[in-house]
Amino acid sequence: MPNFQDVITDLLFMAGGLALLIFGADWLVSGASAIARKLNVSDLAIGLTIVSFGTSAPELVVNTFASYNGNDGIVFGNVIGSNNFNLFVILGIAGLIIPLRVAASTVWREIPLSFLAAIILWFLVNDSLLMGDNNTLSRVDGLILLLFFMLFLWYVYKQLGSEIPMHTTQKQRPVYVLVGLVLAGLAGLVAGGRIVVNSAVSIATDLGMSEKTIGLTIVAAGTSLPELATSVVAAIKKNNDIAVGNVVGSNIFNIFFILAASALIKPVSFDPTLNTDLYLLMSGTALLFVAMFLSGRKKLDRWEAALLLIIFVSYTWWMLGRG
Repeated sequence: MPNFQDVITDLLFMAGGLALLIFGADWLVSGASAIARKLNVSDLAIGLTIVSFGTSAPELVVNTFASYNGNDGIVFGNVIGSNNFNLFVILGIAGLIIPLRVAASTVWREIPLSFLAAIILWFLVNDSLLMGDNNTLSRVDGLILLLFFMLFLWYVYKQLGSEIPMHTTQKQRPVYVLVGLVLAGLAGLVAGGRIVVNSAVSIATDLGMSEKTIGLTIVAAGTSLPELATSVVAAIKKNNDIAVGNVVGSNIFNIFFILAASALIKPVSFDPTLNTDLYLLMSGTALLFVAMFLSGRKKLDRWEAALLLIIFVSYTWWMLGRG
């Protein structure tokens, strides 16, 4: 029987972590947007780099410890589950708040790149299907992912001057204040994400959930809360490029950088049943591209955002039902 006093204590810690996530996301979006304006850099570029890396920090922390400790189910479940949560839930909620209209480069380059990341991951981990070996993300595979990550950073650097910067009449604050906001936001996101995940894992363990299920659900949702908070705040403030760029950039970061770091620490065994979750990620990314491409307006409408949420809820219900 679970110790409900411990569960309640963990829930209180989780509430504190959530508060840190919300405030951290607000500070990060405010600081990053203002820095982008001062440097004539687009919101999209900031969303794809600083914001994405900051909000992916909880996944990095969790995966570093999970890989070192040999918790392979959490390593893959956290990244794949987080990417699905980012795509279906976060874009779904942000798209319900306001229809998400984004730059053309997001439709034609960043979204296809996130789809390519999932394809590359599938080829690297399905050794038994392709070569008859054990399904493992080796250190060599990690170096391959890291190479793609470096190419992604080079691509973003090359795009810094090609996007139209955002103009505003808001009062300009000193650079040191803006840097302080970004750093405080990152600190709040990392600390809050860590508290939430630790509490969630403790609760799930007490309730007898498997490691893979914990990774795909509790841990994935917990580490994705920074992306959720950041994109929701950005949507409310009508910073659409940050709302979408944060999600797409985080999904690319999670596969190319976080899984690369996990594999370099220690080779990670892959459970083939996670292929179903990978297929969901590929399908959802393709659906997002088609939705924005067919509209002709580079826009995710509210009904399309609602469809993303319905798909995720239905899939999660089915996944939990199959055990």
